[in-house]
Parts: sequence; C-alpha cells; structure tokens
Amino acid sequence: MSKIKFNGKISYRISSYLKLSQIALKVIWSKLTKKSINSKWSTDFEIGVLFWRHQFNRAFSYSSIQEGRAYFESLITSVDEDFEVISTPTNPNEPRGEWHRLDGQPTKNKILYLHGGGYTFRSEISLNFARMLAGLLKIELFMPFYRLTPEHPHPAQIEDALAAYKYLRNKGIEARNIIIIGDSAGGHLVLMLLLALKQLNLPQPAIGICLSPWTDIGERGKSFYGNDKYDLVQGYMAKQFDHWLQGNTNPVSESLSPIYQDFSNVAPIYVQAGVKEVLFDMIDEFASKLKAQNINITLDTWPQMTHNFQFHGNTHPDSKDAFSKIQNLIKKIMQP
Repeated sequence: MSKIKFNGKISYRISSYLKLSQIALKVIWSKLTKKSINSKWSTDFEIGVLFWRHQFNRAFSYSSIQEGRAYFESLITSVDEDFEVISTPTNPNEPRGEWHRLDGQPTKNKILYLHGGGYTFRSEISLNFARMLAGLLKIELFMPFYRLTPEHPHPAQIEDALAAYKYLRNKGIEARNIIIIGDSAGGHLVLMLLLALKQLNLPQPAIGICLSPWTDIGERGKSFYGNDKYDLVQGYMAKQFDHWLQGNTNPVSESLSPIYQDFSNVAPIYVQAGVKEVLFDMIDEFASKLKAQNINITLDTWPQMTHNFQFHGNTHPDSKDAFSKIQNLIKKIMQP
C-alpha cells in the first residue's frame, strides 16, 4: 500500500490528487474491461506508471523549471517498509547531502548513492529511495546533493560526484569498502565517475551498480520512443535532459555518453533494466558492447518492468527480486 504526502501550493496538491484519483479509476476500469496497457501489471503498478508519467509531463509543461519541480513534488507516494532509517544532513564544511543509517548504526561498508531525476529533479522520491537502499541493504549510505541542471550544466555533476567520493575517502573509508549506486541519470553519473577515477589514477570502488542507467545522452534504439506507451519517462524528456545537461558548455555528445567510452580497468559494473523502459535498447547495447570487450559487466533484465521499477522495494515481486540480486552480489564481493 502506498502512502501519500502533500507538499507546497494547495492548487498543485489538489490538481495532483484529482489526477491520481482519475487515473486510479481509469486503470481499474481498464482492468475490468481487459483494456489495460499491460495485462501482466498489477493495478497499483499501472496506476503508478501513469501517474508519474503525468507528473513528469505536467512538470515539463511549465516555462519555469522551478514551478515544474514544485508541481512534481506536490504529491509524493512511497511504499511501506518495515525498517527504521535515521537520516542526518552533512555539516556546513562538508559536501551537501544526507547520511542514511539503518537504526542509526554505522557500517564498515558504505554506499555512495547518486540519485536520478534527469539531473534536473531532486525529489523526495529519491530521498525515500536512499532510505530504502540503506534499509534493505543494511549498509550506511551517503547521498550527495549534486548541483542540478539547467541551472548548473555539465561538468557540475561529475565535479560534485568526484568531491563526494573523495569526501568518503578522506573520512578513512577504503575504496574497496565503497559501493556506488545510481539510478537513471544517477546511473549515468556512476559510469562517468568510474571513468573520472580512472583518468585521475584514483582507487576504484568495489563495484558500480546502475539501475536503469542513461548510457547514451542522444537518441538510441527503437525503445527510445517505442516504449513511450509503457514507461513513465518519455523519449522527449530524455532529449530535454540532454539539452539541459550540455547547456552552453558545448561538449560533444559522445564525450558525455558512456556507450562510447573505454571502461577497461574500472570497477565491476552491475546493471538492472526493465525491458519496457525507453532506455532499454541503449542499456542492452551498452552491456553487449562492454561484454564483447571482456569488461566485467553483468546485466539483469525484467521483461515487464519500466524505468526505476526498483522504487517499489519489497512491495512488488520484480522489485523484490531486483533487490535480492543486489543483496546477493554485495555479499559475494564485499567484506562483512
């Protein structure tokens, strides 16, 4: 069962709640009449996909990204999880962000979590997912608040991710005890951070884990638009995120796309993706390319899942399975 939290303007709250109610009724009716988008989806899952697609579309409709963020944040849904995570902000002289600890207890291993949101949104949804990661994986987690686009285009994000990694290292945390996890644009940032560490001859983390990563900031594959009917993220949104990321810095798109980069001599990479997401083809091609080069990469896919399906935690069978795979992988490669 999802929990609902309201934020910000009353008009935005009402609009979001009415849309959620409308979508819920529409999905229930479509299930009864056998006209669902995907007959294999549960009612709750389909409601979530359609609602968050609407919220993204509405956010993109505003001329001001600040207003778009405010609308997106006006109604937040989260899943019930049976754990207590204590969140603590960093000190003023440290990189901006939050620590998340299960029962407030530190652990030897640490997670550096790079959130998604197209580099443009830092929603309470991402904060909730950070807590979920810390709770389900039972590992202390640091989530840096990297600078967002369009206000701060590239290279602000990689600079901040690198600063966050160095922050952990300066606290005496060994590289082999650091797990870097990112979703969506955060998955892109994980990959770019691994490359930056290699270029600077800095120690690699134990592993980079990418959930629905953005592996090509350009258009790639039939799924980019072909899966619009299934996914909460749409192809046109990825193109806008690309435009905001590049800003006026005029980098070559290939230089910001992991699929064109050399991933030799970096940490092992583990990737999860849903076959129904718009980024699926580029993720699949990225993994295939690296495997052909004998790079240590593993890709797990779920045929009916969409972008960032892991946000459902243990409340959905596929998401629960995805977390189980991450847990088993960490147990295999990390020291206790």
